[in-house]
Amino acid sequence: MAKPAPRILDVICTKYITPHMCRVTLGGAGLIDFPTDQESAYIKLIFPQGHGTRPLMRTYTISGQREGEIDIDFALHDAEGPASMWARNAKVGEQILVGGPGLKKLINRDADWFLLIGDMTALPAIAVNLAQLPDDARGYAILEISSEADRQNLKKPKNVDIYWVINPTPNSASSPLLEYVKTITWLEGQPAVWAACEFHSMRVLRGYFKFNRSIAKTHLYISSYWKVERTEDQHKIEKQEDAQNLE
Repeated sequence: MAKPAPRILDVICTKYITPHMCRVTLGGAGLIDFPTDQESAYIKLIFPQGHGTRPLMRTYTISGQREGEIDIDFALHDAEGPASMWARNAKVGEQILVGGPGLKKLINRDADWFLLIGDMTALPAIAVNLAQLPDDARGYAILEISSEADRQNLKKPKNVDIYWVINPTPNSASSPLLEYVKTITWLEGQPAVWAACEFHSMRVLRGYFKFNRSIAKTHLYISSYWKVERTEDQHKIEKQEDAQNLE
């Protein structure tokens, strides 16, 4: 199936959800034939770089969708890239070129309990996953955020507990997410694990779930959404190399 052609979308609204999370709502005529039910799917924000230079593309999750509108949430860091800088300064009426949507990133529902793990870059996708779990689901969500003020009131089943891990300075030498995962009570039955975060943290989590918990590939989604001290383009190359080394 051919990929859908990129479309020009309008900025409908911008707002800060928390101090380090900005939401941009996109819509307009370019969204008329956009498929429905795309929350948790990804899009590509496309930033032209001038004649003869390939455009920059940045990947983001659709965190919300209504008729004629989609929401994109941006985690804001001190070292801003082109997408977060655009989001911080976007004005109503401006336009942006958008590719997609791509595949949804949903946890395997065929499980006895659920474990969702991520930092602020994965929070939009985790929020969608939590909201779409069945009412009788049980498990945990462990979320790394930059400050106490970045907590969000997330829709979830009553038997899924959310734990917030404060980490204002992510680095390659530590993984607060893994350390917290080690403290939870492992429930009985088949778990499904969904995890996305910084590259180094992803790798240690992947090793823990593979070697310490023996999670089957069918019930484990794990990905890195960024890498400390790397651009998205550099991270993409290293992510591909890491995946090849697993084969």
